[in-house]
Amino acid sequence: MLLTVDLERLRVRSGDLLLDAGCGEGRHCFGALERGARVIGLDLDRDGLRLAAGGLRARGAKLGSLGEMIQGDTFHLPFADGTFDRVICAEVMEHVHDYRGAARELARVTRPNGSVAVTIPTAISERLYLRLGDDYFESPGGHIRIFRPRELARGLAEAGLTTIGVGFAHALHTPYWALRSLAGLPRADRSGLVRAYRRFLIRATGSRALGVVEQVLNYCFPKSLILYAQKRPIRPTAVR
Repeated sequence: MLLTVDLERLRVRSGDLLLDAGCGEGRHCFGALERGARVIGLDLDRDGLRLAAGGLRARGAKLGSLGEMIQGDTFHLPFADGTFDRVICAEVMEHVHDYRGAARELARVTRPNGSVAVTIPTAISERLYLRLGDDYFESPGGHIRIFRPRELARGLAEAGLTTIGVGFAHALHTPYWALRSLAGLPRADRSGLVRAYRRFLIRATGSRALGVVEQVLNYCFPKSLILYAQKRPIRPTAVR
């Protein structure tokens, strides 16, 4: 299973309640469920949720755990303060104008001392795609900003989330999206080269050797950057 977030670094443990905000088809949801977490995925895309929700619910039931997906907005999460032990928000912030508002909502629903992982595309890969074609940023639902890691870390800190670690992922996907940008995103799937590289990526997902190669390449040209953060504990009020 291709995951961007390292669930071990996020400290996902059996019994944890985890939110995947912007879950898409639920790859992190399924991964966390296999580690014994109780999982809720949330996304605006009803069609994507429809594809995955039944499978996640069935897998959760088989494991004797919770696996649910709901439609919702990251800016207005339908949960009480401090509900979740762990929160994931993968490849969402580059799509929204008010990423600080989204960070505040993620922090709000995380319990004190709980952990959060937020992933974004790297600035290097984004600038490469922009040079290769305009479609990557001008297609409907496309990216609206190129993030600098410190910019995102400041937004998380303002929301009460202290960055405690950084990770990189998906170096083998960087050439894939470069090829798609060259081909033009609306037409990319017609390209034989794009289709061939996609088949290579599928094989790479199950290859331990290529997994090691990608770990090395992640230090050179990663596709994604991950910030691991912790919600600051509530300081007790001094008694006078």
